[in-house]
Amino acid sequence: MPDLEILLGAVAAIVLVGVLAVRVSVRVGLPSLLLYLGIGVLLGESVIGIQFSDAALTESMGLAALVLILIEGGMTTRWRSVRPSLGLGIALSTVAVVVSIGVVGVALHVLLDLEWRTAFLWGAVLSSTDAAAVFSVLRGVAVSRRLSGALELESGMNDAPVVLAVVLLASGDPLTWLTPVLAVYELGAGAAIGLLLGFGGAWGLRRAALPATGLYPLAAMAVCVLAYSAGVLAHASGLLATYVCALVLGNADLPHRGGVRSFVEGTGWLAQIGLFVLLGLYASPARLVDAVVPALVAGVVLVLAARPLSVIAAAAPFRVPWREQAFLSWSGLRGAVPIVLGLIALIEGAPGAQDLVDVVFVLVVVLTLVQGTTLPAVARLLRVAEPAQAQQMEVDAAPLDELGADLIQVTVPLGSKLRGVYLRELRLPVGATVSLVVRDGTGFTPDGETRFRELDQLLVVATAGARRATEERLRAVDAAGRLARWRGETGG
Repeated sequence: MPDLEILLGAVAAIVLVGVLAVRVSVRVGLPSLLLYLGIGVLLGESVIGIQFSDAALTESMGLAALVLILIEGGMTTRWRSVRPSLGLGIALSTVAVVVSIGVVGVALHVLLDLEWRTAFLWGAVLSSTDAAAVFSVLRGVAVSRRLSGALELESGMNDAPVVLAVVLLASGDPLTWLTPVLAVYELGAGAAIGLLLGFGGAWGLRRAALPATGLYPLAAMAVCVLAYSAGVLAHASGLLATYVCALVLGNADLPHRGGVRSFVEGTGWLAQIGLFVLLGLYASPARLVDAVVPALVAGVVLVLAARPLSVIAAAAPFRVPWREQAFLSWSGLRGAVPIVLGLIALIEGAPGAQDLVDVVFVLVVVLTLVQGTTLPAVARLLRVAEPAQAQQMEVDAAPLDELGADLIQVTVPLGSKLRGVYLRELRLPVGATVSLVVRDGTGFTPDGETRFRELDQLLVVATAGARRATEERLRAVDAAGRLARWRGETGG
């Protein structure tokens, strides 16, 4: 029992330090994942002295954490923001991966004298951008929706093809003409499973009428984890199924959608803290010294050749300006995913896999320091940075089962075009009404002459049939003001 108490206390302390590290990282401009890795190294064999070298457990826990991070990424990604970037995002997560593997493999075969299959395995491990790194760093950089959307989609989707490549190259099985067919099946089936469970889960949650608000986020996450398991059992890509399912659920009209997103965001942070601390604990500083030179060689190849060439190949059909291509090249952030991929190669028994894991660890630290800290400056230098945009309106709903209606909670964000609009100009559909306005902590019942202000909180009651139209109307006025309908803004 004392051991359990010590363990629980240590875990709680690590989580608290990790949460505080987020604030520190924001102030000093250092990606938080480096602080988490540092905590793990501090706890490890060279400092405090905790001995941990279980590669299989680290790999399993890493995949589990990656599933939770992908759920958070998909749930918090707005489809309206990434839809214009869908084609570019898919190209970056497929075409760019193939080009990157090829360029890194050929270069490392020549420069480090690696055997061909081993060289391409290194290329596969290093080709995947990291969802946790991108979601945590990129969302603090003000760039166009096309750029941010493409990078978010890439980081959420490219894990699936890269895992397939790593397993195929690490297993030692011969590559035949069936290999690309298998890859296409696994990716296609994974996406289909994610869509099926995403839409099915959204349909079920809208009709479940669960007795407690906190059950909705648990159910939503369970659906996404089920998508991962279903994908793996169907010999498809469980990671892609997870991300697609989360993307569908995150953009569906779920009850208590704001609470669901907040819960998965917190779970995603917890997964990031646990994953990077665990990876830091697994790392052996004594071995990392020997990995510095090959890591720097691989990093130079990756940043100066593989990533730019892969972006050029992926962006060619989409007429992306060279400044944006340069930013996409510099934004290929690496994090925990390449380390987990290296551990997969180690578990598969690939030759030299332990050296690969050490090289990737060093490379992740170096690239995160170089790229993660300079990304805002690079965006300004390339003139792709944009002024901070108005916050998007958050619309949260809860069902009133016996009345056949919904309560919709809305906060008027800063910069919203809803500011200054009179209630009578809002023109909500029949069956919907604004029943309460909370302003500066004081609630009142509005009338037609009530004029909305920024940060007003509105409570709207709408019949079940009018709910979707009500939400669309609120978003339309938020984006285009009282003349939204005539300007073509529908809020859809």
